[in-house]
Amino acid sequence: MELKWLEDVLSLSTTLSFSRAARERNITQSALSRRIKQLEDWLGSPLFDRSSYPIRLTEAGRTFLPRAQEILRQVQNARQELRQQHEDAAETLVFSTLNTLSLTYFPGLIRRMEERLGPLKTRFCDQRSSFDGNVALLDQGECDFLLTYAHEAVAPELDPERFVYRRLGSERAIPVSIPDGNGEPLHAFRCGDTPVRLLSYGSSTFFARRLALFFAERPTPLVTVYENPMSVGLKAMVLAGRGVAWVPESLVVEELRSGQLVPAADTSWYVSAEIRLYRARQQGRLPVEQFWAAVSEHSRPAQPESSALERRAPVSAIA
Repeated sequence: MELKWLEDVLSLSTTLSFSRAARERNITQSALSRRIKQLEDWLGSPLFDRSSYPIRLTEAGRTFLPRAQEILRQVQNARQELRQQHEDAAETLVFSTLNTLSLTYFPGLIRRMEERLGPLKTRFCDQRSSFDGNVALLDQGECDFLLTYAHEAVAPELDPERFVYRRLGSERAIPVSIPDGNGEPLHAFRCGDTPVRLLSYGSSTFFARRLALFFAERPTPLVTVYENPMSVGLKAMVLAGRGVAWVPESLVVEELRSGQLVPAADTSWYVSAEIRLYRARQQGRLPVEQFWAAVSEHSRPAQPESSALERRAPVSAIA
């Protein structure tokens, strides 16, 4: 059975004339008659009474007609839905993004890009708990872009022959604590004092690796009392008074302003990171190229880390 047979039946049931239906279907009358007969043979019952003039539907034809209409409607709807899905997929920008950046940086980045490009369709890949897991999503072609923190000593392991990045800004992770009754950090952090209660990222995240390097250069009295790979989880435990965590400054701006949290150490204990956007060098879909061009136009050239980066403001974004 072919869909065009159903379309023939609908046309003939409306015109009740082989000649008019043939013109409507843009085929010869003999071809139309042959296709109607093929459908009737396939169904095992005549659909039209050809002995009358004009022709009319048989009882079987009247039974079959609404079902033919429904079949065609469902097929057409399915076709439209699939076409729309294909068009949406072709237009949608897919990101792999570290959890904190998805909350603090990504919304502003998209807003700024939409001011230049118009409305954008975006979605995230399934976020991974590890730094390497999110990097792998780009390496395996599961996304168009990787938005990530990076440092010269903790950079994504991506082949520079295959991938390129733009530096979008910088971020600082700062040690924070709830204040005591005098507004001083309840869990004060001073090198050489009694070990401070550390709320840790564990070992698989970007800031876990960044802090490991930092502590290796500066031996630090710490006792880990809690681990969570997500900055928002560590922030919640800091607010509960459980200890000190190094949290991206952009995530605690309001709490620092209101006094709910205070820095647990001076600025020499802050650690820096770049915010980078990675993509494959290979030519991509038009929306990918347009987005990259807009980002490239307004981002600063990628530069090595320097000590000056440690003194920059918390999140320096593309303007």
